[in-house]
Amino acid sequence: MHWFQIAHLNIKGNDMIIVPLSSRFSTKNKAEREETVRDVQRAAKEAGLKGTVVPVWQAEQGVQFIAPEPWHPFFRGVTMPWVEQNLNREILV
Repeated sequence: MHWFQIAHLNIKGNDMIIVPLSSRFSTKNKAEREETVRDVQRAAKEAGLKGTVVPVWQAEQGVQFIAPEPWHPFFRGVTMPWVEQNLNREILV
């Protein structure tokens, strides 16, 4: 089990659970990434949080993310300092 700091936000009517992860997340394969998202989504639901989990991590080319396609324009403008400023909850995964 691990505690994650998250940003639980509603942006333009969309409930988001933004989870900053280490840059090592980029080395995981697709199945491992999906498992991480499922685990965090389950923990968020158990904590009573509504929303879609969006993992974000710093890479050489900027912040990377896994989000629904309609949210990509928003997340392309997200920076890690912005994520850190918006951390407002913790969940146990």
